[in-house]
Amino acid sequence: MVGLVPAGSAWGGRALAVLGVTLLVALARGLLPFFLGGRDLLWGQSGEASVLGVVEESRRVVDGAIQHTVRRDLSKRGLPSPSQLLSFSKLPEPTSRAVSRAAEIMEASVQAVRTRVYGKLGRSWPLTDTLPEAVLDTIANASGCRPHMLPPRCPDTCLARKYRLITGACNNRDHPRWGASNTALARWLPPAYEDGISEPRGWNPHVLYSGFPLPPVREVTRQVIRVPNEAVTEDDQYSDLLTVWGQYIDHDVAFTPQSASGAAFGAGADCQLTCENRSPCFPIQIITLRDYVPKVLGPEAFQQHVGPYEGYDPTMDPTVSNVFSTAAFRFGHATVHPLVRRLDARFQEHPGLPPLRLQDAFFSPWRLLKEGGLDPLLRGLLASPAKLPVQEQLMNEELTERLFVLGSSGSLDLASINLQRGRDHGLPGYNAWREFCGLGRLHTRAELRSAVANATLAGRIMDLYGHPDNIDVWLGGLAEPLLPRARTGPLFACLIGRQMKALRDGDRFWWESSGVFTDEQRRELARHSLSRVICDNTGLPSVPADAFQVSRFPQDFEPCENIPGLNLDVWREALPQGDACGLPDSLDNGDVVLCGEAGRRVLVFSCRHGFKLQGPEQVACSPRGGAVRAPVCRDINECEDASHPPCHGSARCRNTKGGFRCECTDPAVLGEDGTTCVDSGRLPKASLVSIALGIVLVVGLAGLTWTLVCR
Repeated sequence: MVGLVPAGSAWGGRALAVLGVTLLVALARGLLPFFLGGRDLLWGQSGEASVLGVVEESRRVVDGAIQHTVRRDLSKRGLPSPSQLLSFSKLPEPTSRAVSRAAEIMEASVQAVRTRVYGKLGRSWPLTDTLPEAVLDTIANASGCRPHMLPPRCPDTCLARKYRLITGACNNRDHPRWGASNTALARWLPPAYEDGISEPRGWNPHVLYSGFPLPPVREVTRQVIRVPNEAVTEDDQYSDLLTVWGQYIDHDVAFTPQSASGAAFGAGADCQLTCENRSPCFPIQIITLRDYVPKVLGPEAFQQHVGPYEGYDPTMDPTVSNVFSTAAFRFGHATVHPLVRRLDARFQEHPGLPPLRLQDAFFSPWRLLKEGGLDPLLRGLLASPAKLPVQEQLMNEELTERLFVLGSSGSLDLASINLQRGRDHGLPGYNAWREFCGLGRLHTRAELRSAVANATLAGRIMDLYGHPDNIDVWLGGLAEPLLPRARTGPLFACLIGRQMKALRDGDRFWWESSGVFTDEQRRELARHSLSRVICDNTGLPSVPADAFQVSRFPQDFEPCENIPGLNLDVWREALPQGDACGLPDSLDNGDVVLCGEAGRRVLVFSCRHGFKLQGPEQVACSPRGGAVRAPVCRDINECEDASHPPCHGSARCRNTKGGFRCECTDPAVLGEDGTTCVDSGRLPKASLVSIALGIVLVVGLAGLTWTLVCR
């Protein structure tokens, strides 16, 4: 399903937890025991003003943290650190950044209010208590969270009824935010946070779970997950392309940008400079459903959890779930091979392009230009086996010891990131998800040993976690033995299958849905394949019939002319003879499209980003012909939006045609986010001019004095 791009990562667990949990509590009816002890202290005659003051103070703290992050990144002119590379790769676009900022302001405000109230009462905050509905409503409105939770305006035009919006919004007309970008990840189970709001499990060392502390994630990597590169077992069935396709799909449907304020809030720590647990630090598609998912789940689990298509289900929520995005679909990290293989035209090791270690391939796009282009890499993906996700070989050292290494400034550990991400997102433990999928809870070491069918692995896990309830769901899912003809165990097959079924059945525009395509068009789409895509977009003259099967050259390869293609003629729409619709030549700063439905033809008008339509969105064609009076596209002055200013307070906003520009006063310059001014570390240009003029004046006076003395 296109357009499902939820917002958050480090932010997803903290900020979206507030949007998805705290706001739901705010809208719930009924007040909890909070009123009995602290209502009058907070919500008297000046209560609202007091809360608004807290929100404004939190806004300054969050904006200060964002500015500190931008300033820090700008000041590092050398090779970026691994954590900076990860941050840059998840830098949110403007809309996601606005949602992130509002959510962080709300979280900081909720924390501040509860601390003040219970501080006055002289007791600690009970985890079962929440703030009154009126207080949360005020915080939601003042922080800017509320607009991002309201249903979007859905266009009622011929085009909108035939084609999806790029954001995924309005796919479901009754629930227009289902499956849309910049919305919270779905919760299939209630979140598990130590403070009930946002603190990850394991945050406080004194908190015990079933009598045991949670192990540090790095220790789990060291003792259970990592394996030397040379020890990996290669997959005898599936190629590296299966792994790469999974990565592409994951970033399409479940990409979550990192928090804009990676720096500290108030007295918090800079996550790049400390190892402490101090806030906020802690260590689509036909091809997908038909060709990829059955190989991952295995045929039996695919039939059980996905099954045949039975039509669009408007009660099915296609929103990507937290557990799918954060844990289950990251099974693919266990299939990543430590080497990037590049092959010549005969699919042999290229004499001038030896295999690359992953650490030498990360953030190195120059290799495409200077080392043979794309085709050697594609040959390697098609003819090289993926890593087999063996229980004793869960993740290679390129990912656990050398992730994103460009210099000598350290590295990241992908396994530890995955484990901590699950805790940060508030995912319940392994047992809770087993029960969710009907697999039954595990209570003892013996039961875990039976479930994973590996006594050594079960022993290592229990030595670290103490009880099956405590096991992180990502690790538990990876530890299970693979199902027949699958690359996942029972738990991940359930969670991935459930998500894929939701993406398919909850999509009003799914290709098999009645009325989306004609029978002839569906037949053409069913013939299409990833192999055909490779033929059409690369220089390879032959490909395997199934690109995901590891293949031997030349016996497993077919010439591209034998791979069925897509006949686009079945989508050709001819204008009726004597069509009387007067199509305007153009629409300044917008577009006009002729659309037909229910026996009538209409013109649909739309404006480009940064412009607003003035006039009707849709005009019916006149049966007598004649020119249609088109609406106009007016520029939106983003700088006039006082409630959501596009630029940080340190910058001034200048409206431009179709957009805006944030400007800084010299010597400040714009940071990476394009909206915040930071110190450039140099003198103002005016000062440089003054210094230059001063030097000229001094030199001139010295020369004049020397001349007079000589005379």
